[in-house]
Amino acid sequence: MSEQRTSAIGGMETSFGFRNVGEGEKQPLVNDVFHRVAGRYDVMNDLMSAGMHRLWKDALVAWLNPPKRGDWKVLDVAGGTGDIAFRIIRASDGNAHATVLDINGSMLEVGRERAEKQHLRENVDFVEANAEQLPFADESFDAYTIAFGIRNVPKIEAALTEAYRVLKPGGRFLCLEFSEVDVPFLDRVYEAWSFNAIPRIGQIVAGAGEPYSYLVESIRKFPNQPNFAAMVKAAGFERVTWRNYSGGIAALYSGWKL
Repeated sequence: MSEQRTSAIGGMETSFGFRNVGEGEKQPLVNDVFHRVAGRYDVMNDLMSAGMHRLWKDALVAWLNPPKRGDWKVLDVAGGTGDIAFRIIRASDGNAHATVLDINGSMLEVGRERAEKQHLRENVDFVEANAEQLPFADESFDAYTIAFGIRNVPKIEAALTEAYRVLKPGGRFLCLEFSEVDVPFLDRVYEAWSFNAIPRIGQIVAGAGEPYSYLVESIRKFPNQPNFAAMVKAAGFERVTWRNYSGGIAALYSGWKL
């Protein structure tokens, strides 16, 4: 692909996949994507990643290692369907309290329905709001998680600054995101699969191929591991590091508010 990854802060603000859009135009376009795919979002994650997203999310929760106490609070951003939040609650033996925040009401509705079915409604709140302007007081949470959502935020640096603000001293930031494959040959196979197969699968399963073309393109534009880690550090986090999964198809970033 001729399109190059973003390497600087602000580079994703006007990037809607491979299209350049005007300032303020990206968020409504992203909202439309997720309104269209909400009902099939988790099914498509299985198909897009051959089920690997489940292992990556389990790895996030294992690295977070939530304590088994009732006063521990996590904010899961862009986590409308509840996938990460529910895993964290279970890992804490039902003691943790999760707040799921998403800008997309359709995704949150799916999450609420899933929470009811899984009898987790008392452990989780659902909030419709923007990651760039969190409606919470300073130092409100013990952990902040975001999985496969940060690249859809127009002003990533603003979201990272907000993440730092709402964390308590000693709080943990964890971000799981598709990243740059660092294994020879796998990178070409993965790119061919992403750009050719995933939009077609989206058309068949979710009835829409265009949203998945955007999602694939947004992955290709997102900063690679060192560049995104630098953005996390610039927001104030310390001890920033990352772990690659599946040859770098996904990367899990960790930082601390110390």
